[in-house]
Amino acid sequence: MNAISLLMQDHKAVKALFAQYEGLSDRSFATKKKLADQICQELTVHTQLEEDIFYPAVRRPIHDGDLMDEALVEHASAKELIAQIEAMDPADDLYDAKVKVLSEQIEHHVKEEEGDMFPKVRHTAVDLDALGQEMAARKEQLTGMAAGTA
Repeated sequence: MNAISLLMQDHKAVKALFAQYEGLSDRSFATKKKLADQICQELTVHTQLEEDIFYPAVRRPIHDGDLMDEALVEHASAKELIAQIEAMDPADDLYDAKVKVLSEQIEHHVKEEEGDMFPKVRHTAVDLDALGQEMAARKEQLTGMAAGTA
């Protein structure tokens, strides 16, 4: 699987998790916590793959430092919300609001990647298959570690 396909698969999976979360009743605290934790875990692994492997590999070839810098700032903002959500209880005030804002931030981020960054990357000489293999191996490592600590 090439790097862009892998990232888009992650985007689709997280979008589905957010949709599930939004469909829950206000009193579904246990399910909310489980889904929010899963969303946070998926996003944590995804952002690490992008920051450690994908972004460094494509930054120079796409010649758009501003776009790459914005993506990193968006990641930092998402990480802050993720930390807040993970430290909260679903019954807390603002829990649903924070999950909703995270969803909106991620939706915006995905639109920029899929609409602007990925098309630029496709027009470079970056070996997306090799990059995808490296990212898939790292993802397996990260999700294995996360499963071991859970």
